[in-house]
Amino acid sequence: MSAVIETKNLTKSYGRTRGVADVSLAVEEGEIFGFIGPNGAGKSTTIRTLLSLIHKTSGEARIFGLDCEADKVKILKDVGYLPSEVFYYDNMRAVDLFKYSASFYKKDCSKKIGELASLLQLDLHKKIEDMSLGNKKKVGIIQGLLHSPRLIILDEPTSGLDPLMQKTFFDLIKKENARGATVLFSSHILSEVQRICDRVAIIKDGRIVSVQKINELQQSAYKAVSFTARAGADLRGFAVPGAQNLEISGQSAGFIFKGDVNALLTELGRYPLVNVDITEPTLEEIFMHYYSE
Repeated sequence: MSAVIETKNLTKSYGRTRGVADVSLAVEEGEIFGFIGPNGAGKSTTIRTLLSLIHKTSGEARIFGLDCEADKVKILKDVGYLPSEVFYYDNMRAVDLFKYSASFYKKDCSKKIGELASLLQLDLHKKIEDMSLGNKKKVGIIQGLLHSPRLIILDEPTSGLDPLMQKTFFDLIKKENARGATVLFSSHILSEVQRICDRVAIIKDGRIVSVQKINELQQSAYKAVSFTARAGADLRGFAVPGAQNLEISGQSAGFIFKGDVNALLTELGRYPLVNVDITEPTLEEIFMHYYSE
């Protein structure tokens, strides 16, 4: 396979304000590649630089083997992009926006528009300004996919979508990938990336700290644990190997855990619990202790 996206030491600086530094990535043709990190880590800056919406300070960025700045027009004909926030003209109906967008690709996109609108349950004849946040996000999804692009770039694509529509969206992206599209999926939600991606790049403070296969990331997964004990229980002696960032307040405790789940449950069983919650931590929580070096 050849690299659809390739960067070498890509850097974007804003004077004293951090952008991204020395970002080197290779997204292979046909894969769904995750790009994850806390909010403000540099994901959107990298994507906007790839799309030449902002200009790099130094380094290289190529899509389809073409220079992202010099060959921008040629590249964008085969790219679908969903930004993290979408804004549209007032008084424009969704169908009018899609017809306008399709006119740039010199192909009949009407069938694809209809299929996507039906799948996402979007009223094409409703004014965009009258739509909910979730429906505006659907407009952005359709606009990014209506021309069946070779490369799909998604920046925080599920914000505003309800859980059922998120599942529909993930199924749609898998279908687009199956027809041959390469996907760059940017998110700060670890579960989304684990659900759909083949490999992931982790970015923190504008720099790539790791590139992993998704199964490697899953093997190193952490859990966020919190529990509340009955009144009178003394939690000061609570300890279990693998617990980090333990915070105890009265009858409640919370921590990040990686280790033997059986040992965790045994220790929790020593206390008269009122409630216990074991969930996936946010990437921000993982970064606090796992990528702090």
